[in-house]
Amino acid sequence: MDKIKCVCGHVNPNGTFLCEACGRALAEEAKSQRLHDMRYEGSARRSQTYNRTIVDKIWTFFSSVKVGVWLIVITLLASALGTILPQAMYIPPFADPTVYYEEQYGMAGKVFYQLGFHDLYSSWWYLLLIASIGVSLVICSLDRVIPLYRALNNQRVSRHESFLKRQRLFNRGVAAQADQDFELMKQKLKQKKYRIREENGNILAEKGRFSRWGPYVNHIGLIIFLIGGMLRFVPGMYVDEVLWLRDGERKTIPGTDEKYVLESKGFKRELYDKETDREEFREALDRVGGVIKNFQTDVILYERDSNKTVGADGNLTKLQEAKIRVNEPLKFDKFGVYQVDYKLDEFKSMSFSFLDKKTESSKGELAIDLFDPKDIYDLGNGYQVELLGFYPDFTGFADNGEPQNNSPVPNNPAFLFNMISPEHPDGEVSFTAIRQTIEPLGETDYKMAFSGITTRNATALVIRKDLTLWVVGVGGLIFMIGVIQGSYWNHRRIWLQKHEGEVLIAAHTNKNWYGLKREIAGIINGTSIPEPLDQHTGGRK
Repeated sequence: MDKIKCVCGHVNPNGTFLCEACGRALAEEAKSQRLHDMRYEGSARRSQTYNRTIVDKIWTFFSSVKVGVWLIVITLLASALGTILPQAMYIPPFADPTVYYEEQYGMAGKVFYQLGFHDLYSSWWYLLLIASIGVSLVICSLDRVIPLYRALNNQRVSRHESFLKRQRLFNRGVAAQADQDFELMKQKLKQKKYRIREENGNILAEKGRFSRWGPYVNHIGLIIFLIGGMLRFVPGMYVDEVLWLRDGERKTIPGTDEKYVLESKGFKRELYDKETDREEFREALDRVGGVIKNFQTDVILYERDSNKTVGADGNLTKLQEAKIRVNEPLKFDKFGVYQVDYKLDEFKSMSFSFLDKKTESSKGELAIDLFDPKDIYDLGNGYQVELLGFYPDFTGFADNGEPQNNSPVPNNPAFLFNMISPEHPDGEVSFTAIRQTIEPLGETDYKMAFSGITTRNATALVIRKDLTLWVVGVGGLIFMIGVIQGSYWNHRRIWLQKHEGEVLIAAHTNKNWYGLKREIAGIINGTSIPEPLDQHTGGRK
């Protein structure tokens, strides 16, 4: 890469506007400016210097602040659009997303699903946007912080007159006692916590340089924060699953690689009792009725032994019993099991009688397990019942006469029976639902009469595991350090030079010019050093 050698002898990278050492203007653009642009000390930025290879073009694209802002805006818009319709995790648990969105929301729902908005935060293009923001932050930071660090590190105390004249705060004058005035100012500058450097009788006073790195510390924090967010999509790093568990049921805990099993000993709910609970609750209870005092699930946690036969009870080792209540989760092996919802009196099984319609005599009884129905029920003496169709959540009939089912949860069970009897060895077909019996192939001699139902409670438990929280927390902490660093301090420099019998004074800060001017006024008080003028406001002090 080409280098630019300044008159002072310092070799600068190609593309440098102001010499890193003496401050002379090297580019025509810098020579024509009334005031120097000091954002990056006039240093050479890679994105503004090289644009030859594909790497240069990619670097230039992502180093643009506008590109970074647009990526953030697009991500925010996508996040907002993802809230228009419910995410896949919030639709009915057994609904098929491929058909659910179109059925519920029409063409808009179909487009919503096809574009991946139904599972927005896991979609490849959303993750690509997040990754692009991270790449933009890295390249933007490297493109600026490295040249800035080099320029600040290489700056000399004695700067060229043209550099000082193009600072926002500048003045020149004759000081009768320059040496004494400089010594007095050095003492005052040290009292103000300035770091003093001297060269050939010239002075550079500087403080708060670390504040210049505040935005880049912000970037580091944001990058770590984004990494923490993306780690949630790495298997084993983040789990957030809902587990419905019924009384007496035993299920593998999702997200544990089938290592842990949870069994429900029973769910219970308690309401406040105005007769036995505290008196101050009575008025509220009279007004609103039943108020939940507590709902909890009593569980047993098992660990599965991988060396034993999977599915056999003998491969489970009991670890602990626990009572899971709201805000009192079960904790184990970096997992937390939280109580979030429940369902009382969920249907478990239904009983029917095989009746002769003429005599109303029963030919047998059968009980159908709504979660594990059989295909054939043999009642003896030539009587059988074949289960031709089972619709756990029957919602009605379609236009073609087909029964419709909403989910596998038995909220409204319906059955299509084939009743086999000695008189009808091929069977008679009957469709039976709660309070509804239809004979689709004509009138039958036998019928299935509802005789009873058993229920049980169901509880909803959220299984959570988050190994990314500390990464997100560290990123947030570093980001806040950068905010404080860049907000409450500023980088201030004051140059004092003797030049051809005159004293030159110039100053620069990255923000809060009023504070710098007031500070300089106090420092030069009692000396013959002229107060610098604000050239940005037409030379006013």
